[in-house]
Amino acid sequence: MKNILILLSLIFGVNANAQNQMLKGQVVDVFDTPLSEAYVYNDQAESHTHTMGNGNFVLRNISVGDTLTIRLLGFETKTLITKKEDFENGIKISLENKIFQLDELVLKQEVNPLQIINKLDMKVNPVNSSQELLQKVPGLFIGQHAGGGKAEQIFLRGFDVDHGTDVSISVDGMPVNMVSHAHGQGYADLHFIIPETIEKIRFGKGAYTADQGNFNTAGYVAFKTKERFTNNEIKVEAGDFNTVRTVGLFNFLESSSKANGTLAIEYLESDGPFESPQNFNRTNITGNYTIQLQDNNKLSLAASHFTSRWDASGQIPNRAVTQGLISRFGAIDDTEGGNTSRTNFNITYNKFIADNTTFRTNVFYTYYDFELYSNFTFFLNDPTNGDQIRQKEHRNLVGFNSVFSSRKYWDQIELEFNGGIGLRNDAVKDNELSRTVNRNETLENVSLGTVNETNAYAFVDTTVEFGKLQITPAVRLDYFKYIYEDALLTTFEIQSETKAIISPKLRIAYDPTDNLHLFAKSGIGFHGNDTRVVVAQNGEEILPKSYGVDVGANWKPFSKAFLNTTLWYLGLEQEFVYVGDEGVVEPSGKTRRVGIDFSGRYQVNDWLFLDSDVTYTYARSIEAADGEDYIPLAPKVTAAGGISIDNFNNFSGGIRYRYLGDRAATENNSIVAEGYTIIDISLSYQWKQFDFLVSVENLFDTEWNETQFATESRLAGETQSEEEIHFTPGTPFFAKAGITYRF
Repeated sequence: MKNILILLSLIFGVNANAQNQMLKGQVVDVFDTPLSEAYVYNDQAESHTHTMGNGNFVLRNISVGDTLTIRLLGFETKTLITKKEDFENGIKISLENKIFQLDELVLKQEVNPLQIINKLDMKVNPVNSSQELLQKVPGLFIGQHAGGGKAEQIFLRGFDVDHGTDVSISVDGMPVNMVSHAHGQGYADLHFIIPETIEKIRFGKGAYTADQGNFNTAGYVAFKTKERFTNNEIKVEAGDFNTVRTVGLFNFLESSSKANGTLAIEYLESDGPFESPQNFNRTNITGNYTIQLQDNNKLSLAASHFTSRWDASGQIPNRAVTQGLISRFGAIDDTEGGNTSRTNFNITYNKFIADNTTFRTNVFYTYYDFELYSNFTFFLNDPTNGDQIRQKEHRNLVGFNSVFSSRKYWDQIELEFNGGIGLRNDAVKDNELSRTVNRNETLENVSLGTVNETNAYAFVDTTVEFGKLQITPAVRLDYFKYIYEDALLTTFEIQSETKAIISPKLRIAYDPTDNLHLFAKSGIGFHGNDTRVVVAQNGEEILPKSYGVDVGANWKPFSKAFLNTTLWYLGLEQEFVYVGDEGVVEPSGKTRRVGIDFSGRYQVNDWLFLDSDVTYTYARSIEAADGEDYIPLAPKVTAAGGISIDNFNNFSGGIRYRYLGDRAATENNSIVAEGYTIIDISLSYQWKQFDFLVSVENLFDTEWNETQFATESRLAGETQSEEEIHFTPGTPFFAKAGITYRF
């Protein structure tokens, strides 16, 4: 492996135009943490580059006495005159934090303008719950339908993604989506993350990024946690429905210039607005140790543990409410609920191989367990005992990701190369679906077995920059091995299948002016199926492809405004629908989605910000007849945004809105899932070392349904079943207050 890295560094790390003088350097913040994607510009030669992940850069065509400008949004711009010793010893540049100013954003200087805008969103509208983390991705909606402990239902680009089937999610290189999960393929429970520990969110819509594989059809979200906290903090919040949350953030090794250590703890409990208390509680603890080694190499060790339990009132049928059998916050079966836990270990190593050449690898291990009790149909299948089911599993997840990055220059051409390999193995013991009564009696095992699924991958992408034009071809190879041992078979049998898929991609970007960025993207993605279904289908049609195209622009029509508009197409070879009470994933045919995304940001002054994100989608099944071709629960129109203030006379806060339009709940649109508009408000005040917060969710106490499904069910005493909307009621007026102490 070492010889390969040396060879690659010789190929890609040497400047082909050796006669040009070069300046080597590193850009860091005031805590000596390397800063990536900082723009480094030589005013005389008009040459530029960006810092790599370790903060390092190499700038060509520069001489002693030239003026160097270093810019990164959220930091003071720094200008300096190069000296002779800078070329001899290299230069280290420290940037100081400052208030984010949108008028300082120059689109052609940014690697990814939309990611920079996301940094603004995180600064102006801080995240205060794990549910809010995903909603920081423009156009992404979530819904909770099981007492706060279950993973959220996700909506993006006309997809009802369920719990993650078509959105790939990761944290510090660790996958969040669970393959062949007891409750559904791609199940992504993000509750093990303490929101205050998140530093940045990298995201993309569509399958255009080669380092993203399984589940990356509608898009991906990659979270990065902080290596150190700005301050030590203790936060306490309390609100309606017996809600209490406390968080502690602590830095260790603050006297060391080479090492950082952090510890974060969170505890949350709530009964929710339901007549049957949720008795929900969650505990999170996470620690991180990072040390700078020789030659700017860095080693990080992270560990975390999360545990949660809850009771739930489940999804209730419309007719039970309209007939007065229960209230909107009542229950047909309040014995639903569950518990889950996750323990993570993650080791990350960043190596500086040569000028403009880095190697990054992380190795991870997760132990995960899950138990969920649900009742979707009440007394449809078993009029005597009811239709409660238990879904349960214990999982060991292990893997690694390794990425090699390098840059090379030929005259006016810049080439950036990224290549990587990786592996994950999921060993799932006692993957179970059983019919139960009152959580404590098992009537029948519907499915029970051991899953072992392995995914190995490799990818390459290369960005070639010709002045204002960037072209990025990429390709990814994935290999899967599926093994299933069915514990319900009378004789021992191992069922196994293998499958491989190649996913090419192409991105083109052009900057005709400083503040107009045009782009076109195309790519093939895929989502895998559950191992139990794969072996049952003898490995046929188990990695259906997605085909996507994006065309759009990032534009600053004037200095304090930013606009993004994207026209997109996404076609799937096979849509998957998870049937929870049968434990199978059913194919539902080919689909296509066509839509438009719009994002706008406007900074009125230093402290007042406006933002809005809107998505329109036309989603249809290709193989069905007209009028029978609706995709159930596919969002048609979503919108979110608001008005925010940031540090105005020590006050911060804002008014936020969320809108989800009406959508078809069945293939013929005979049943409609009603849309909603929700208004939230928050206000905080900073006084010395204290922050005081007051917030209200659903300010106008709107009656809304957070999640909805067209389900056939039968209530006790009914002779006939009925298909109609079953829903989880959205949170009513919910006020909470909090105090944070910083030290």
